[in-house]
Amino acid sequence: MTHFADPRPWHQREVPDLLRQHAVDPELGLSPAEAALALERHGPNALVNQSLRSPLSLLAAQFSDFMVLVLLVTAAVSGLIGDLIDTLAILVIVVLNAAIGFVQSWRADRALAALKQLAAAQATVLRGGQTRVLPASTVVPGDIVLLEAGNRVPADLRLIKVAQFQVDESALTGESVTVAKNTAVLPGDGSNALGDQLNMAFKGTTATLGRARGVVVATGMHTELGKVAQLLDQDDRSTPLQNRLSV
Repeated sequence: MTHFADPRPWHQREVPDLLRQHAVDPELGLSPAEAALALERHGPNALVNQSLRSPLSLLAAQFSDFMVLVLLVTAAVSGLIGDLIDTLAILVIVVLNAAIGFVQSWRADRALAALKQLAAAQATVLRGGQTRVLPASTVVPGDIVLLEAGNRVPADLRLIKVAQFQVDESALTGESVTVAKNTAVLPGDGSNALGDQLNMAFKGTTATLGRARGVVVATGMHTELGKVAQLLDQDDRSTPLQNRLSV
């Protein structure tokens, strides 16, 4: 489906170029067969992360680090030889480290769960010239998505038509003011902040006014919302003790 690779970010691309790259007619959308192939190639439009862990499993995970286990063994040896001061000191450090790690992991899990709640359940797309309401998880790059006030944006879109279209991006950017969108190519070196990308609509944001049509340029974990989820889900939630020991 993709004809060529263009290094420029989506907001600096002309609409005709994007449509040619995805081989899609903006008035017809992808055919069902093309959409099925794209879904197989790109996977579901969903935020994928580990399942929400129980408090017990979170606590147990704090003692699975190799260096923490070494400290526990050291504390046990110190206790056996009668060095109670060192034993208590090591145990206090390990317990404090576990408490910090537990809180960090618990907050990260809850943040990931909250991100998942931002994902749209359904999307209105053009498929084979027909307007269809489909599960948002089946939206693929190249799909033509139709949006109106009240809709949750199902994927990252490059807008190709707008009519007094405004979006609430507070869930993604933190900005409380709704953003008026357009289709104009943005100038510059491509480093525009998300809130300045006025020709884009991002997964998890909400349309508040007007109507729009956009071509899907990213789904699932490749969306801006997905990148946030990856940052939360990556294994760099080390505690200060683990950071010190790993140096």
